Amino acid sequence: MSVRSNKPHEIVERALELSRADGCVVIADEESTANLRWAGNALTTNGVTRGRTLTVVATVDGRQGTASGVVSRSAVTLDELEPLVRAAEAAARGAGPAEDAQPLVTGGAVAPDFTDAPAETSSAVFADFAPALGEAFARARAGGRELYGFANHEMTSTYVGTSTGLRLRHDQPNGTLELNAKSPDRTRSAWAGRATRDFKDVDPAALDAELAVRLGWAGRRVELPAGRYETLLPPTAVADLLIYQYWSASGRDAVEGRTVFSKPGGTRLGERLGALPLTLRSDPHEPGLESAPFVVAHSSGGDQSVFDNGLPVGATDWIREGELHRLTTTRHSAGLTGLPVAPAIGNLILDGGDPGLSLDEMVAGTERGLLLTCLWYIREVDPATLLLTGLTRDGVYLVEHGEVVGEVNNFRFNESPVDLLGRASQAGRTEKTLPREWGDWFTRAAMPALRVPDFNMSSVSQGV
Repeated sequence: MSVRSNKPHEIVERALELSRADGCVVIADEESTANLRWAGNALTTNGVTRGRTLTVVATVDGRQGTASGVVSRSAVTLDELEPLVRAAEAAARGAGPAEDAQPLVTGGAVAPDFTDAPAETSSAVFADFAPALGEAFARARAGGRELYGFANHEMTSTYVGTSTGLRLRHDQPNGTLELNAKSPDRTRSAWAGRATRDFKDVDPAALDAELAVRLGWAGRRVELPAGRYETLLPPTAVADLLIYQYWSASGRDAVEGRTVFSKPGGTRLGERLGALPLTLRSDPHEPGLESAPFVVAHSSGGDQSVFDNGLPVGATDWIREGELHRLTTTRHSAGLTGLPVAPAIGNLILDGGDPGLSLDEMVAGTERGLLLTCLWYIREVDPATLLLTGLTRDGVYLVEHGEVVGEVNNFRFNESPVDLLGRASQAGRTEKTLPREWGDWFTRAAMPALRVPDFNMSSVSQGV
C-alpha cells in the first residue's frame, strides 16, 4: 500500500499498522455537506463542504488494568498520521486504568464496502427541491407572506477498524429543512420543519400552504394566563421531550438512584408508565430512519464506551406497550448493574397511537384547548423527576369547539416527559418529524401527536 494513499480505508489500515499499543481502534469520518439559505422569498447563499475527522483510540494493558487514550483531529494527512497515533498512545500511558475497560470487540465480518470510496452529497440533492422552493416563494409573495429558512444535507461515511480485525462501514445521510413564514410587518410568524434522507419527500408547496393557514390563525390574538390546559403536542414537540428522556435513561444512573427511572433498591424496569399502550423503540434498520447498526464511540462517558466500538446493535424497545422495558447500558455498565447490554441507537420511534388519527382530526375533537407548534430552550430542572422547563415558540393556538380560533401568547412550561406519557389521553398516528430543539444532534425520529389533559404552562413568556 502506498503511503501516499489518502483513501479512508487505507488511512485506517495505516494507522493500525503504526500502532504499538496493546489495542487500537481507528474511526475515520468522511463528511460532505450541501446547503441552501433564503430570506424574504429569495435564495441568499448556498455551499458545499467536505472534511475528514480521524479518531484513534489506543489501549495499554497494565498490572492494575487497561488504560485508554483518545485523540481526534480534523484534516489529517498521511504525514500527520504517525504523530496522531503516538499522541493517543501517550495519552493512554499517562492515564490510569479505564473504569469502562473491556476486551475490544471481535468476530465481526469485514464490511463488503469497506474499501469503497466514501459516499458524498452535493448540490444535486436539491435538484427537484430548489425549483419547487422557487415556486413556493412566488406563491408566498402573492399571498403576502415572506419565507425564511435553510435546507442542509450531510453525508457521513464512517469507517471503523480495530486491532482485533473489525472492518466496518456505515453511510449516514441526514437532511433537515426549517421554514419560517412571516407577515410583512413581522408581527406574525409560523414555523415548519422536516427531516429527510434525500429531500425527495419534502414538498415546499405543502409546507407553505400549512404556514399560510397558521399565519391566518394568528390574525386574531387572545391573551391567556398561565395554568394547566388541555394541550395538543405535535410530533416535533413530542420528539424533543422524548429525546431528552432517552438521553436520561442511563441504566447505571438509575441503579445508583440518580434518575427518574430509579426506585428504592433498584430501577423501575417492568413498571407501567402510562395507560396508553405506547412503545418507545429504536431500530437501526427502521425504514427511512436507518442509523449505524454498530456502536461508534469517539469517547467514553455516560452510557458510551470506546471499548464497545463495533459492537452490533439491534431493534430495542425502551418502553413496551406502556411498560419500561430497557435502559441504556454499555458492556461495562451492564456488568456492574446486572442489566442487559443495550447501547444507545441513533433513532427514536414512538408507536402505539391510532394509526388513522391525524393532528387535524385531534383538533376537530377538542372542545377547548391549546395547539402547540414547537418547543425550544429546553433545560432540566430536576433529574429525580426529569422535570424540564422550556418555552413555546412560533405559534400557540386556541382551539374551541373543534376549530382554531386564534393565536395566544407564548408560555414557559414545566413538565416531565415521563409524567406526560403517564397522563396522555390520546395519541395519533406516528410520522417522521424534525425535533426543533435537538435537530443539530438528533434528527431521526418518528412520533405521534399527543393529547395531554393538563399540560403545565407555568408562566407567560414574551418569546416569539
